[in-house]
Amino acid sequence: MAQFEWKGRRRTGETVEGVMAADTKDGVITALRRQQIVATRVKEKGKEIALPKFGGGVGTKELAIFTRQFSVMIDAGLPVVQCLEILGAQQTNRTFQRVLFEIREDVESGSSLHEAFKKHPKVFDQLYCNLVAAGEAGGILDTILQRLSIYIEKAVKLRAAIRGAMIYPVVVVTVAILVVAIIMWKVVPTFASLFAGLGARLPLPTRIVIGISNFLGRWGWLMIGLIILGFFLVRIYYRTTGGRYNIDKMLLKLPILGIVLKKIAVARFCRTLATLVSSGVPILEGLDITAKTSGNAIIEEAIFKTRKSVEEGKTLTEPLEQSKIFPGMVTQMIGVGESTGALDAMLSKIADFYEDEVDEAVANLMSLLEPVIIVFLGITIGGIVIAMYMPLFTLIQQIN
Repeated sequence: MAQFEWKGRRRTGETVEGVMAADTKDGVITALRRQQIVATRVKEKGKEIALPKFGGGVGTKELAIFTRQFSVMIDAGLPVVQCLEILGAQQTNRTFQRVLFEIREDVESGSSLHEAFKKHPKVFDQLYCNLVAAGEAGGILDTILQRLSIYIEKAVKLRAAIRGAMIYPVVVVTVAILVVAIIMWKVVPTFASLFAGLGARLPLPTRIVIGISNFLGRWGWLMIGLIILGFFLVRIYYRTTGGRYNIDKMLLKLPILGIVLKKIAVARFCRTLATLVSSGVPILEGLDITAKTSGNAIIEEAIFKTRKSVEEGKTLTEPLEQSKIFPGMVTQMIGVGESTGALDAMLSKIADFYEDEVDEAVANLMSLLEPVIIVFLGITIGGIVIAMYMPLFTLIQQIN
């Protein structure tokens, strides 16, 4: 058995440390847990065992699985503390494990579950904490957690569909740029030297290609540096209020991509608000949370204006129509939901419809991008090849 140096914290907040003999680091952590000590550092022969800090490295998929399992265990009648202990022990992600053990300690000390979650905003966002608070207040925590798990799973599915669809064009375009760069950097200069030795008069397309090749050979690294600098400048600009607003506005106005982004925004708005309303969160608070989780400054502004109108006693429909972002069908269905008292059900139906619309729109976008990329590659590479062989054809004709 190896010797492990450990340091931890008791439930009272007292910091303790010592040495323990165990087969593995997990054995030390488990033994300390039985003593109601949360390990913060474990070392073996001077080698520190990595235990990441709180608040990062927890994926959305992991959160969805945790929420689903948590809801099942609560529904089965297990105490919250025991659920957190079991779920924390089975986590392979050390960051998430430590977060859950910290939450368990807070709950054991008398804190409510949603207050314990709020201490880890990078893992449990405002939407999650508010829904848990509503579940605790209404005594329907298992139902709320089940709705949350469905919401997160649908969000994960939507995000995965979009990312998966973009992988193909990004990879193809990247490979194409690399191929063209190699041709212009290595192949074209060889032909240029050959033509210079033969003293042949070069056609205009050939001179253009050689000129571009010479320019890239001389200033290529500078151009790469400028592109990287431009990327970071855009990111910095996007972090400002005005920059985020302008870029998001431009994205929504793009010919094809803008339509897809609007559908994604509508689906996210309806799904989030439906989850909040059906869980008993007040409509004003629900709109506030929905705006902050919209992911687009233009959508966020429209939702905040809607919230202000509702606060003044108006309905949801009118300000949503005035925003020019939400389609007429969406606002009319929301109006029907408001008048019939079934707003959450109507929003869920709209979200289902638009999530299917997003899947179809992404598929159509891919169908459109594939031939465009192929034609672009054919013209670019084919044009370079033809331009390089044109002087050879001229020389052959002169020899004949």
